[in-house]
Amino acid sequence: MKMGGTSRYANAYRRSLPHDVGMSRQLPVPRVGDEEGWVREHLSDLVDGEVKASGAIRGGQEAADTALNAFDVTGYAADRSEVYPIGRRGASRLSPYIRHGLISLPRAWSSVAHGPARDVSKFRDELLWQEYARHMYARTGGTASSIRYAVTARSAPPDPNWIEGMACFDLVVGELEQDGWMVNQSRMWFASHWSVRHGHGWRDGEDLFFRHLLDGSRAANRLGWQWTVGAGTGKAYGFARAQVERRAPGVCGSCALRTACPIQSYPDDPELQRVPAPAGVLGDPDPNATAGPDEAIPTESVNRVWITAESLGDDDPAMSAHSDAPVTFVFDEALLGRLRLTGKRLVFLTECLADLATRRETQIWRGDPVDVLSGGGVATTYAPVPGWRRRADLIKPSAVHPWPWLVKPHGGAAGSFSAWRKNAGRDR
Repeated sequence: MKMGGTSRYANAYRRSLPHDVGMSRQLPVPRVGDEEGWVREHLSDLVDGEVKASGAIRGGQEAADTALNAFDVTGYAADRSEVYPIGRRGASRLSPYIRHGLISLPRAWSSVAHGPARDVSKFRDELLWQEYARHMYARTGGTASSIRYAVTARSAPPDPNWIEGMACFDLVVGELEQDGWMVNQSRMWFASHWSVRHGHGWRDGEDLFFRHLLDGSRAANRLGWQWTVGAGTGKAYGFARAQVERRAPGVCGSCALRTACPIQSYPDDPELQRVPAPAGVLGDPDPNATAGPDEAIPTESVNRVWITAESLGDDDPAMSAHSDAPVTFVFDEALLGRLRLTGKRLVFLTECLADLATRRETQIWRGDPVDVLSGGGVATTYAPVPGWRRRADLIKPSAVHPWPWLVKPHGGAAGSFSAWRKNAGRDR
């Protein structure tokens, strides 16, 4: 349904919807190409820093489809960890689209079916890691996920000169701040230098990444930080000059500190103390609740579809099932006020919404999702996110559609990726 058309769903929704719901208010639909200006006008008070789009990745289904169609998995196994020169990189850069449901994990899995076996296997391993992270986050209720080792952290903020003069970090931090995306290798470098070498809190580092990264999620981002600092495995990842010379050849030669490198040798291993695993790590007592419904059973007629930042793609199950119903997205004012995301993250979301609005009726609100969406007639797609479940319990959707799992959650141990994969029952 094109923007501007009418349907019985849309008319019923308009008749039942007040102009304002509580303190919430409906916003105009952003135009493609004017997303930065739209965020400045309507969301700037919720943004950390200036409002500026990513310098490298644009949001929206069209951009996601273009990126997936252009991705060639050939060489991925050998080159996915290359950092510099940029032309050597084999990373897919699909993660922002996967994180926001513009490309589902099953779709990404199928897209590489005809590539070289070694590269396909490695790419699919990374997709499984994403699924593992989602399982862990859903299981543990958004606590510390897989943390099983206490990591001592300094209470003071990082020394502002902790990366001063380092060419490798000029590259890494520049991409984080300007693009909102880094290759996984760079993320490991940053996390290790931050926490393992300098002893700063990994949760603070995770929050920093979450504010900047277009693919920032409490599932994959948190699990990655825990793995790097040893909170989940008991073995931290050490970062030293050797990795830069291997993965980013030429960077050290341009560095002002090349003859006095502060990372010439590896840092000492941190002292870690074993702690009890959070509930859900060693087993899931109710995997069906973690997984969500197998099918949607509407309890009443549907007149709108609630979409979230987890599921913005055209093939979102609820949007697909109710193709004539308008979609509603709510910028959660209280949540965003706490998170203080950078402008590029909110611009990316707005680009997704502006693109979606060219194909179907889209309504955008700022305020409280519970206020906006309560009252019945709402269809939505289940999300393996504790915050979504809390809101859904209050909204009481009329129909909840299944999440598109790559591997359905199981009840077995998941204290490590290998244990989780073994207990998944099959190797996809």
